[in-house]
Amino acid sequence: MTKNNKFEYVYVAPSEAERKEILSIKQNYEPKKVKADTKLERLRKLDGKVNNTAMACSISLGIVGLLIFGTGLSMILEWNILAFGILVSLIGILPMALAYPIHNLLLKIGKKKYGAEIIKLSTELLEIKSGK
Repeated sequence: MTKNNKFEYVYVAPSEAERKEILSIKQNYEPKKVKADTKLERLRKLDGKVNNTAMACSISLGIVGLLIFGTGLSMILEWNILAFGILVSLIGILPMALAYPIHNLLLKIGKKKYGAEIIKLSTELLEIKSGK
């Protein structure tokens, strides 16, 4: 061995932008901390559950109906299958027409299911804010 065997180490600290990126990536892999929901968070979740469920179901139904309707139109215009194309288009109109009533029905069911808890939480939060 020679006397000139040296180990050199150069440390470069990450910039502020790199530090933020590193922390955001790290947070994706850390176990989630279970914390108790605040009343406002619980209220938002319940409201979202009621509205989003009804919206997602009605939009999905409308899209399925639109695709069936479009297939029927393609059968008529491109493939010259007139009678069966009209039948398929009429079948596609049905789910599109039912999307809005289904939305209202699911919204009504969600309000009935979660309404009491939403009103209770809202009342509690309003009383806390007003200082009663």
